[in-house]
Amino acid sequence: MADNLICGIDIGSSKIATVAGMDSPEIDELKIIGFNTTVAKGVRRGLVVDIKEATEAVEDSVEKAERMAGHKINKAFVAVGGPHISSLNSHGIVAVSNPQGEINEEDVARVIEAAKAISLSSTRRIIEVIPRDYIVDGQSGIKNPVGMSGVRLEVETHIITASTTNLKNQERILSDLGIENQGFVFSGLASAEAVLTDTEKELGIILVDIGGGKIDLSIYVDGALSYSSSIPIGARHISNDIAVGLRVSLNSAEKIKIFLSKNFDGKKKTPQINLKELDLPEDITEVSLKTLVDGIIAPRLEEIFKLIFEEIEKSGFGQQIPSGLVITGGGALTIGMLETGKRVVGLPIRIGFPEKVSGLVDEIIDPQYSTTVGLLLYGKNNISIDKDSFKNFGKILKDFKLGNSIGNLKNFFKQFIP
Repeated sequence: MADNLICGIDIGSSKIATVAGMDSPEIDELKIIGFNTTVAKGVRRGLVVDIKEATEAVEDSVEKAERMAGHKINKAFVAVGGPHISSLNSHGIVAVSNPQGEINEEDVARVIEAAKAISLSSTRRIIEVIPRDYIVDGQSGIKNPVGMSGVRLEVETHIITASTTNLKNQERILSDLGIENQGFVFSGLASAEAVLTDTEKELGIILVDIGGGKIDLSIYVDGALSYSSSIPIGARHISNDIAVGLRVSLNSAEKIKIFLSKNFDGKKKTPQINLKELDLPEDITEVSLKTLVDGIIAPRLEEIFKLIFEEIEKSGFGQQIPSGLVITGGGALTIGMLETGKRVVGLPIRIGFPEKVSGLVDEIIDPQYSTTVGLLLYGKNNISIDKDSFKNFGKILKDFKLGNSIGNLKNFFKQFIP
């Protein structure tokens, strides 16, 4: 496996997607070289319910992505989402270790570790700790305190936790396939990496990732992730409603929903929709557009946005999100999505498409693959942070003064201890 190869696996409720990308740091480009998506098995609402079926589906997706990329996938970042995700904001405080008062990376690591000291059940595991704001001697609003002077360092963090059981099940799938897990990433965070701009994050925005069986929410305030949650309802519920309303199978309902989303924008006033080209097994050739959109799809969309609005109110950040909502995920292109959202939530709304990558992008630049693309971008940013630790080598040697030789020796060797 090439050193600059980054891989991501999204084990979702409706699909399992694997993507491989090549990072080119010299031109700051992430090029997609392999991609595959297969129908999900053994997963419901983001939770593994049949480990054997899920392993087979992941193996199928990974093998096909490997063939396309021409590289073996030995390690990958893995997306997690669903109702087992929860989050909280925590505060950490430490004294600056340097007698001269200069804050170093070790102080930052210590203060984040202090913020992680929360009461947590044995059934939960921390998967992400995101610094929101640093405070040096009472001065807040600091994004990076390294190199600044002070005696007291504080941090406000956002902590995302997940079900230990589900994480262990996903780890079992990966180990059975000989794939090293480089880290679990919350689906909403991964999607945000791919579809949100830095300006939107600074102003305040909500990312809504509508999957097959769940909706992941990420709220950004002042450039930092401040609230994460998941709602156990998704695009498959819309397909279920169509299946019941038209008395067709779930597969046929899914085909009708996709056909409708691709060919009608909600403004066309066609009384009847011709379904002959879909070649459905049921004896149904046309259906009333009004019945389908206003009678079946719209009520479910309204329920979805009411639940999203409740989550926004629950977060306490409702007044700090002038940029509104960005809808992404497999259900984002459902007919009537934007109109219903604007009416129920009363905020600006746009559909989010994954960006910031090149290469084999024709198929992957679609809202349903935002999480998958986001895993690569997350991996690129986090792997580069790890590599940067060696860049301090020259600085340590330069600062290596005889007067404080023991302290400097300790710092020197600490750089190489993981």
